[in-house]
Amino acid sequence: MSRDSKVDGGVIITGAAGGIGRAAAEIFAARSAAPVVLWDHDPSVHDTATEIHSTRVDGSTHAEQVDVTDPESVDNAFAAAVDRIGQIDAVVHAAGILETGSVSELTGAQWDRCLAVNATGTMNVTRRAAAVLTANGGGSIVVVTSNAATTPRVGMAAYGASKAAATAFAMALGLEVAAAGVRVNVVSPGSTDTPMLRGMWTEDAAELSESARDHVLAGDPENFRLGIPLRRVARPEDVAESIYFLTSARARHITMHDLRVDGGATFDA
Repeated sequence: MSRDSKVDGGVIITGAAGGIGRAAAEIFAARSAAPVVLWDHDPSVHDTATEIHSTRVDGSTHAEQVDVTDPESVDNAFAAAVDRIGQIDAVVHAAGILETGSVSELTGAQWDRCLAVNATGTMNVTRRAAAVLTANGGGSIVVVTSNAATTPRVGMAAYGASKAAATAFAMALGLEVAAAGVRVNVVSPGSTDTPMLRGMWTEDAAELSESARDHVLAGDPENFRLGIPLRRVARPEDVAESIYFLTSARARHITMHDLRVDGGATFDA
């Protein structure tokens, strides 16, 4: 593979059963004949892979149930992916969880879970990805974090801290592997219409309610939360487009960059 990091080889996408990870998988599958490998802790990732594969003209689509908090699970999944599809050119790490609640009410279990999935999971996946891509002569890693990593949010201390740790780790990794032709970038979404966001208002909602959407757009001054200047909540594909760009040859001179995709919600951050 050239140092332009064009995605001709395979791409691995974590957190791909739904949300931003699934949207990214759909874009890669639609725009390339390269193999696409979907990872998720949720076994429904197999159904997602089957659905995406049915829409492809060329190229293979595979799924693996992977626990990103377990380094052995990650290592085994990388070995299986290389064995199955050969060269890997890009790794998109979109797996993550949200725990909410005030600091005074935050439990140790919530804190540990956020750090395990969002921070340690990032280390497990990207460190191994960097080794694989370095051996290939280069490639691209994109880590999906959050604008909460740099802007405090009431009730989201554990989430923000875990995403800040993920961002810091990704940037340090990017510095270490740049000379090997491996680019590491971060995409930081704001409010995006995914099951994670909808779950903050009601469980199992198929779409964000009008009242919840209005609340997100307007912001909440009492909780020091800005609204969204663009007056729209992001769709998963909005974030996925940014991910796709950062893995492409068009972004060949971009590394260690944090791309904010939040409609201007954190313009003063």
